[in-house]
Amino acid sequence: MENSEGVKIESTVVTEEPLISALDIALFVVIITVAYFWYFKRDKQSSSSEKKPYTIQPSSLSSIEQTSNSSFIKKLKSTGRSLVVFYGSQTGTAEEFAGRIAKEGARYKMKGMVADPEECDMADLVEMKEIQKSLAIFCIATYGEGDPTDNAMDFYEWLQNGDADLEGLNYAVFGLGNKTYEHYNEIAIYIDQRLEELGATRVHEIGLGDDDANIEDDFVSWKEKLWESVCSHYGIEETGEESNIRQYKLVDCSGVLPERIFSGEISRLKSYENQRFPFDVKNPYLSKIAVNRELHKSGDRSCMHIEFDIDGSKMRYDTGDHVAVYPKNSSELVDKIGELLNADLDAVFSLLNTDEESSKKHPFPCPCTYRTALTYYLDITSNPRTHIMKELIEYASDPKDQEKLKLMASSTPEGKKEFHEWILRDNRNIVHILEDLPSVKPDLDHLCELLPRLQCRYYSISSSPKVYPKSIHITAVLVNYTTPTNRVNKGVATNLLAQLIPTNDELPQPTIPIYIRRSQFRLPPKSQTPIIMIGPGTGLAPFRGFIQERDYARKEGREIGEMVLYFGCRKKDEDFIYENELQEYVANGTLTKLHLAFSRDQPEKKYVTHLLEQNADELWNIIGEKSGHLYVCGDARSMAKDVHSIIVKVVMEKGQMTNSQALNYVKKMEQQKRYSADVWS
Repeated sequence: MENSEGVKIESTVVTEEPLISALDIALFVVIITVAYFWYFKRDKQSSSSEKKPYTIQPSSLSSIEQTSNSSFIKKLKSTGRSLVVFYGSQTGTAEEFAGRIAKEGARYKMKGMVADPEECDMADLVEMKEIQKSLAIFCIATYGEGDPTDNAMDFYEWLQNGDADLEGLNYAVFGLGNKTYEHYNEIAIYIDQRLEELGATRVHEIGLGDDDANIEDDFVSWKEKLWESVCSHYGIEETGEESNIRQYKLVDCSGVLPERIFSGEISRLKSYENQRFPFDVKNPYLSKIAVNRELHKSGDRSCMHIEFDIDGSKMRYDTGDHVAVYPKNSSELVDKIGELLNADLDAVFSLLNTDEESSKKHPFPCPCTYRTALTYYLDITSNPRTHIMKELIEYASDPKDQEKLKLMASSTPEGKKEFHEWILRDNRNIVHILEDLPSVKPDLDHLCELLPRLQCRYYSISSSPKVYPKSIHITAVLVNYTTPTNRVNKGVATNLLAQLIPTNDELPQPTIPIYIRRSQFRLPPKSQTPIIMIGPGTGLAPFRGFIQERDYARKEGREIGEMVLYFGCRKKDEDFIYENELQEYVANGTLTKLHLAFSRDQPEKKYVTHLLEQNADELWNIIGEKSGHLYVCGDARSMAKDVHSIIVKVVMEKGQMTNSQALNYVKKMEQQKRYSADVWS
């Protein structure tokens, strides 16, 4: 026979024994106990599984519906579409570009849809040839050290490991990257080449967008030529229709109960009131600010040491990881938009996708108030892109304002120049545009549709979990600067953090949503391996965690390798952060050498790169003779590039190699994770 778990129980015939023996009774008790435990556990798991899903909005598809709708081919066929635009996006830009391409498809008689590869069965690409005049476009970002975005990882691995026959698939690729990074647009380039290897037909050459220059210009230029190629390839003509078609429709939600209205949650309604592990990008942890202190000793700049309390959260981090902080826009800017547009910011609304087949029902959590949307969900401080200029034209009542917007929305040399000077160089955001073009009065719901999502900010963690398992430390410079129009622009996250000062224990502590993003920036597995750390300014942050971890190992009695730190700042008496800590680590032997460069403490500027050049023997001794590790953290645009050049030169001279051999040596160091960079532009 079988018990309730399907486990076979053998029974035997026993003669000349009581009808029910002690053994029978014991066995019966065991069976009942097991059955009860199984039923209780199943019930508990069932109830907990009901609590697991996190949705962007109440009307999101259930997991079962998403599975059944994972075939984008079925959606294309059932809705008469021939264009699908996939996006691999980490910050939302690639998704935005994908939406713009899909929308423009109507002008070329190609009804389009946007698709997230993570939610699709990408093996269905083999069936694209069944749809007449079909086209798949990929807007793919590369981030980190040549990594795919989280939502494109499965697709990337499918291409790497699979051998699907994609003959008949027509495609085009636009990459989003940054030239200051070594692996510029690496993922997009790979996808473009791999699709061709698998038999697909490239309709238009790959576009490579550079976020360090003007990625908007790169995208618009590529997109115009893309449609020319599409027309040529399919023998079609542009319809000439330039109407601005809304993707979302406004829904009045004034009658919605207060408990059903989002108030800033990233995903699940009331998630900040009822926190549930695990915490991630869609379910951040509302952390208390335990410490917020100034690191600069003097001067007009500010650098904050902030500690996030994660006690009881079950969150774990490793030395070198990043922490993501979800900011909110200043109430001053939000109120200004309401004032300029004469809008009721406390009205409750929702934006509902006009495409009923789309899995993305809302652009952000809905329903909510306009104030909530502008505060928590929308980016109102960055430079708007050209498509927003185009959409604002219809709302300009002054012909001069209208012509200015038309010019900036155009792709003519004059238009690009005007956009670059008036928007990018003068650093105008949407608030500034509405102030300087007073006749432009867009409907607030349409503006909410147009503006990109407010993104979280990433900071290198400046602590070790061995020393601080219940808190996460960051080191952040307060961002404030004056624009050419004499406006003061403020960093969204750092200015918010500056206001979150812990009070005494009797009052509620300030909180902010966070989650941990894993990094490849890691200490060597063996504590005896020598390392060199190069981190001027706040580039010191992850190395503070490295030093703490090695110091912890030393105090445990373990052998630790040499630790050499190169740190630089402007003035020793002004912005030498963590000075006392570093000097103490030197004194106790954890930090072998501390090389300091104070750029403005002498007539000629002195940087860490100058110190590196002076210490070529030391560098080669550690990375060449002792096979140590080298780490760089900080500015990617100049510092990291200069360091790379110096390292190659040292390897050439001290290792007696040619330039080609030295480059290969450094490349091998990178592949072996002996040369790691955590940089930003």
